[in-house]
Amino acid sequence: MSAHEDARDRLLELQAGIAAQRRGEPGWLARLRAESRERFAERGLPDTRQEEWRYTSLAELSRQRFERSAPGARLSRADLESAAFPVFACSLSAFVDGVHDPQLSGLSPGRDVHVESLARALARGEPALEAHLGRFADTKLHPFAALNTACLEDGAFLLVPRETSAAEPLHVVFAAAPGAGTVRHPRLLVVAEAGSRACAIVDFVSLAGAAGFTNAVVEVQVGPGAGVDLVILQREAPGAFHVANLAVWQERDSRFACHTLSLGGRLVRNDASVLLADEGADCTLRGLFVGGGEQVLDNHTLVDHAVPFGTSRELYKGILGGASRGVFRGRVIVRPDAQKTNASQSNRNLLLSATAEVDSKPQLEIRADDVRCSHGTTIGQLDPDALFYLRSRAIAEPEARELLTRGFAADILAALPVPALAEGLDAAVDASLARAGGREPLR
Repeated sequence: MSAHEDARDRLLELQAGIAAQRRGEPGWLARLRAESRERFAERGLPDTRQEEWRYTSLAELSRQRFERSAPGARLSRADLESAAFPVFACSLSAFVDGVHDPQLSGLSPGRDVHVESLARALARGEPALEAHLGRFADTKLHPFAALNTACLEDGAFLLVPRETSAAEPLHVVFAAAPGAGTVRHPRLLVVAEAGSRACAIVDFVSLAGAAGFTNAVVEVQVGPGAGVDLVILQREAPGAFHVANLAVWQERDSRFACHTLSLGGRLVRNDASVLLADEGADCTLRGLFVGGGEQVLDNHTLVDHAVPFGTSRELYKGILGGASRGVFRGRVIVRPDAQKTNASQSNRNLLLSATAEVDSKPQLEIRADDVRCSHGTTIGQLDPDALFYLRSRAIAEPEARELLTRGFAADILAALPVPALAEGLDAAVDASLARAGGREPLR
């Protein structure tokens, strides 16, 4: 038996324990769980022989012997705030090792959107879950999404009613409690009904001594004329494994924007899939991944223009130092009937050392003839002329390198929908840039 097969079987054993505790759940959920288990059992852990994973080996992940988190893991409010600063305390939904902690959560009275844990919504028979949960994440294509669905226990559920505009962002924190070998399967479902507006910050953090494996799924439905801003922030411990699947369904004249920041972890894989399913949909994907040491940061995107008059924009930036490795593979598909599509895709990468690597593969698959589409990629180092100019102005070389590096990332951070978040992340960004540049943090 190969290491991948052994790892698959160990993860399936953990899933069997979860399923046994969920007996008596609704029939539709039991069927969804069983189908997802079968798909993960069939596919198992992907390897580099598969095109979607050719640049990222899971050999190290497969050697780990993960365990389920201990029931009742608790954190103090101070620990959570230190790991997830800035915390939007009046609109916080906190999860510890994937389980909702109401004592750490705080939602302002009279909120105009519906927020609760998935476990609670399932217990009371929320009808929107049967209609939407598991509908968008492709468990046939993504084995880790299948594993997450098979192991579903808890998560966050955000419902934005028709013609409602959320007054403040929702901060969803998935915190890993101390413990090196824990596997977690966090989940978020966002349903934005027609004409609604909402912003959600999904924050993956680790407490001191926490590592393990986070296997996350985020599903988003953006209804007709609705708008959703999503920030996915991954700043887990340096030894953590993190796999995430984002699946989005956009309807007529909807607007969706996602900002993905990968600042931590040992091995990180982000898959984002957006379907523009009706005319007039508008999608923006921005990403920043910063790696140092021997980190591996892998980003795969798929934007599917299924109908005419859709617009999509992608900009991903990588900053890599040490012996780290970055991957960007983006696909934009324009279906035969998707005339008047306007799509652009760009990946720009900055290498801070001679041993850092990046594999970039932007792709356009255009099957219509009346479109405006572009893509491109760049890989380079700091501009020596700009570095010389700053040093000639009495700026020391470490500070000059930091200024140029932060300038490279500035447009991604400036585009975040919550200005206070960009300001509050200054220390976290500096720490990741210091790791990439092989220096001590300046702050």
